[in-house]
Amino acid sequence: MTHQPQAKYRHDYRAPDFTITDLSLDFDLDPDNTQVTAISQVKRQGAAGAPLVLNGEDLTLKSLHVNDRPWEDYTEQDNTLTLNNLPDSFTLTIVNLIHPAENSALEGLYVSGDALCTQCEAEGFRHITYYLDRPDVLARFRTRIVADKARYPYLLSNGNRVAQGETDDGRHWVQWEDPFPKPSYLFALVAGDFDVLRDTFVTRSGRDVALELYVDRGNLDRAGWAMTSLKNAMKWDEERFGLEYDLDIYMIVAVDFFNMGAMENKGLNVFNAKYVLAKAETATDKDYLGIEAVIGHEYFHNWTGNRVTCRDWFQLSLKEGLTVFRDQEFSSDLGSRAVNRIGNVRVMRGAQFAEDASPMAHPIRPDKVIEMNNFYTLTVYEKGAEVIRMMHTLLGEANFQKGMRLYFERHDGSAATCDDFVQAMEDASGVDLTLFRRWYSQSGTPSLMVRDEYDAGQRQYRLYVTQHTPPTADQKEKLPLHIPLDIELYDQQGNVIPLVADGEPVSNVLNVTESEQSFAFDDVPHQPIPSLLREFSAPVKLDYPYSDQQLAFLMRHARNEFARWDAAQMLIAKYVRLNVAKFREQQALSLPIHVVDAFRGVLLDENLDPALAAQILSLPSENEMAEWFPVIDPEAIAAVHTAVTRLLAKEMADEWLAVYRANQTPVYRIDHADIAKRTLRNVCLHYLAFGEDISQADELVSKQYDQADNMTDALAALASSVAAQLPSRDRLMKAFDDRWHQDGLVMDKWFILQATSPAQDVLSQVRALLKHRSFSMSNPNRIRSLIGAFASANPSAFHAKDGSGYRFLVEMLKDLNTRNPQVAARMIEPLIRLGRYDEGRQVLMRKALEELKGLENLSGDLFEKITKALEA
Repeated sequence: MTHQPQAKYRHDYRAPDFTITDLSLDFDLDPDNTQVTAISQVKRQGAAGAPLVLNGEDLTLKSLHVNDRPWEDYTEQDNTLTLNNLPDSFTLTIVNLIHPAENSALEGLYVSGDALCTQCEAEGFRHITYYLDRPDVLARFRTRIVADKARYPYLLSNGNRVAQGETDDGRHWVQWEDPFPKPSYLFALVAGDFDVLRDTFVTRSGRDVALELYVDRGNLDRAGWAMTSLKNAMKWDEERFGLEYDLDIYMIVAVDFFNMGAMENKGLNVFNAKYVLAKAETATDKDYLGIEAVIGHEYFHNWTGNRVTCRDWFQLSLKEGLTVFRDQEFSSDLGSRAVNRIGNVRVMRGAQFAEDASPMAHPIRPDKVIEMNNFYTLTVYEKGAEVIRMMHTLLGEANFQKGMRLYFERHDGSAATCDDFVQAMEDASGVDLTLFRRWYSQSGTPSLMVRDEYDAGQRQYRLYVTQHTPPTADQKEKLPLHIPLDIELYDQQGNVIPLVADGEPVSNVLNVTESEQSFAFDDVPHQPIPSLLREFSAPVKLDYPYSDQQLAFLMRHARNEFARWDAAQMLIAKYVRLNVAKFREQQALSLPIHVVDAFRGVLLDENLDPALAAQILSLPSENEMAEWFPVIDPEAIAAVHTAVTRLLAKEMADEWLAVYRANQTPVYRIDHADIAKRTLRNVCLHYLAFGEDISQADELVSKQYDQADNMTDALAALASSVAAQLPSRDRLMKAFDDRWHQDGLVMDKWFILQATSPAQDVLSQVRALLKHRSFSMSNPNRIRSLIGAFASANPSAFHAKDGSGYRFLVEMLKDLNTRNPQVAARMIEPLIRLGRYDEGRQVLMRKALEELKGLENLSGDLFEKITKALEA
């Protein structure tokens, strides 16, 4: 490579020497050559005589003026424009050209289908014009867009539409004004021809807000759910957090080409179409709930991210962790709290814990960054949300809301830090969070070892708790953390034993703050059965020697629904571990009848929410199982996963069939009760597909697919046929392809099934699909669904002992390295975690990484991850 990217450090932060208070942008739009005129009001706030250093990449400078006079005292090099000998306050006018059609990295202004759109987070604005492209420079933006009216009838930007008009040459213009100061990463522009869904929301203070949802022509019938979700999010934020929307208009635009899920640009959210478009024939229940969550997430950013933004990118979790917590609460308040919590925890245990154990391990507030795009991680987002949730647990809802109000009072309209947020919470609640702050600076997944003893004579029960965080790639030394441990004690009849110490009731949330600690409870009449880490009260690994009988008891009797699911996870984990050992010794794989009976009891419990039952009965993924082992054996885990599925399918065949038939939903509705029934029914179908009677399985799956009037049931049947490799598989896959090949978002589901197939020749199939009529290496959604799914969600095939999976990914990354570095960097994750595998696989993975490291034009995005992996 030509040069080695340099690391930036959080402790080196210093405020800029200049700030920009107002920015007027004028875009003369054309996909090949767009001219941008940027007029900035600049003020010195640092040392006298310091130069103004602006960021800019892939720009052609046309002219430069200071106070309307040409300015010659500047240098242009290394993606910066440095201006010298400037006055303390001045107007800066820059004219430059950009080339959206050539922008395959999808940062800055680029072409998406027939439209033009922007993506500026984290550092994309520098691809539009020279600017102080950092989040602590907040300016009021005014944007004027001029373009061909026939080609781009809609011209959108941030804020309120204040003027518009037409020119004599078939072009038109629109002027936008955003009254709220914002950093450049929140700027947005969209130009195109769309169908528009319009609605209105009346705020709690009685203001009418125009809602506009822009989708590609022909997709208007798939926009309704997104609009419903938006209105629900606006209402929920007013009711739960007291936060009202502040502009006259709120717009969402769905685009096909997008590196992420969505972007919260002030008043103009740009969305990956995946998180907007839905109707019964094309979207699953999971898609509908995903759209609701992402719509909510981006809307909630209006306050937690836009009105209060980050001082620097090391503080990313300030907005993302907090906003993920808010969208999780939104989904939980509108739907099933237990099911949503289980979903959040599965992501933590299956993916975030793996990230903590990888070369890219980092705290939720990183201390060192080479490429900022690499820190849009599960640690910053999901673990960041868990840290906020722990704070909420420690403070309670009332004090947490007091802290939120104080946070906004202090920091509205400014760029803040994670410390600012914690300080507001501490000051508002009076709760000491000094030790808790370590969660922001310490990486890794803590282990919580819990042991107990019961003194029948004293009627006292004691818990001994030890916490330990293993060293991570970025930090060798670890300190004790403040861990809230939520517990409940039960007697043998399933009654809750009150928690009493020294004659006083005590909280069910224990404050674990030391390396070793004990907690004593009095007036405990019998040896209790403890329910530990309820609601996953901290992002830790729990070590407690539960017996099978205790876990089966908790599956039946725990009051907390999450705890019932968690007990099932711990029970199945025991026998997965045992069977992996048996597989290595070439012994027969088995499951004791009492374990089967525990799952049978869940399936037949008519008082249990079907959605919760479906979660308990669904086996953990192979990636989730992998986190139960210090050294991952993908081949053994895949074999055991299939064997346990077949054993449960065989032993409970009649019950699966009965419950499958009992959970019909004749009319498709997005209703949580109906979603629960469909989810349980399709879990039953999955097990039936693995049953001993292959002809019955094939008939059931084929019948459900052929008769399905919705994508949820059709895809469930298709997925079952692929997972179990049923005879109907090829027919159903072809039928799906023939029907949906022109719809990229629907075909993404098909590509994922192809990529995650257990078939022996899956890699050959994936290679062949690179030439499929629906696939494109230019579209991030297609890439993620085929190449990404193979690498990250088919571990036994990707980690094939011959290294074929690694060689395939290297080929793909070489292409993506220059085409789209952000997507490439996300795709490489399974390859950089070589330390978790056996020596043979490590050698092959290292060889693959060395080959990539040798690329002359290696992007900074890939460079950081590859070098960290090889150093580890």
